[in-house]
Amino acid sequence: MTDAIDYNALDDGDFRRLVHDWMVANYPEELRFPPERMHWPQCGDWYLKLARQGWLAPGWPREYGGMGLDANKLLIFMDVCESHGVGRTPDQGMTMVGPLLIQHGSAEQKAHYLPKILAGEHIWCQGYSEPGAGSDLASLRTSAVRDGDHYVVNGHKLWTTLAMDANMIFMLVRTQNTGKKQEGITFLLVPLETPGITVRPIVNLGMHDEFAEVFFDNVRVPVANVVGGENNGWTIAKALLGHERIFIGSPKFATLAMYRLKALAEAVGLFADPNFVARYAALKLDVEDLGAAYRRFVAVLKRGGHIGAEVSLLKIWNTETQQRITDLMLDAAGENAGVWGSVATADGVARPAGEFIGSRPTTIYGGSNEVQRNILAKAVLGLPG
Repeated sequence: MTDAIDYNALDDGDFRRLVHDWMVANYPEELRFPPERMHWPQCGDWYLKLARQGWLAPGWPREYGGMGLDANKLLIFMDVCESHGVGRTPDQGMTMVGPLLIQHGSAEQKAHYLPKILAGEHIWCQGYSEPGAGSDLASLRTSAVRDGDHYVVNGHKLWTTLAMDANMIFMLVRTQNTGKKQEGITFLLVPLETPGITVRPIVNLGMHDEFAEVFFDNVRVPVANVVGGENNGWTIAKALLGHERIFIGSPKFATLAMYRLKALAEAVGLFADPNFVARYAALKLDVEDLGAAYRRFVAVLKRGGHIGAEVSLLKIWNTETQQRITDLMLDAAGENAGVWGSVATADGVARPAGEFIGSRPTTIYGGSNEVQRNILAKAVLGLPG
């Protein structure tokens, strides 16, 4: 473990080589460039190896077990991982729960939950969306009724990513039915092994069970598991959505798609086509600009600042860029555009059909892009609702 190193003090080139050399030596070859999100049985050993190295949470402050990387070093770290084909682990503990608790959790919650995330003891999923409460999240109906030192939770969560791998869920519940719908929401941390919880996988269009629905039938949850106080969950959720949109807006996804597009184009000789080169260059510039905007938002968070509604532009920018990249990927594949598996490239990583299908819902989940534009219009531009 190298947690004594001040990574931000390293020269960028030295830091890049350090991360690259370690990834080459330690990341399992058979897991490079996975075609879809990895489940815990596939990547659990890798998760724990990262934890032992002290690299599991690169963006967390060092005092909480993270690498403490600044915005520039964090982008370098992600770029090296993407270039080497490092797959995404079940990471909502590192990217969402951890940062939220660091900012808003009690001392007891930080002491209890953060070490368990880093040790791989707690694998988290998000319980937000419900039937009838997706983009209009404040319409959620899953209820939590106070009963002494517990809440009794009943309801149904939908599109819960990798819930079948998780043993913890952070969720929004309704604890009050009067006043504005946003005012009666509470943020709860719930062990999934609690009696009364049922998880059912959902197979997506790509034939991958990435999502699940979660049912709650008289589930008893300690009041101590509330983050931010009863009926204050909407404020906490908005803070977490800032982290989520930072993550969804990360250039890592578009960068990886560009890598695969480049591999495919090289395999079929498209860089000799001026029209393709012009389209590719325009996308490359979009991704570079996205990276610059991303660094700005990450730097605000690293300083302990508040990210406002303008973060919605990252989510729009990244997801729509991904879709344009995969559109060009289909064009580049030509007669192989409908092939479900990998199209032959130097490293066999291009999956045009899978990439195209996988990019379609990105403009919907995490708050649809239409909703994000409305947020920008009202909260940033001051336009009437």
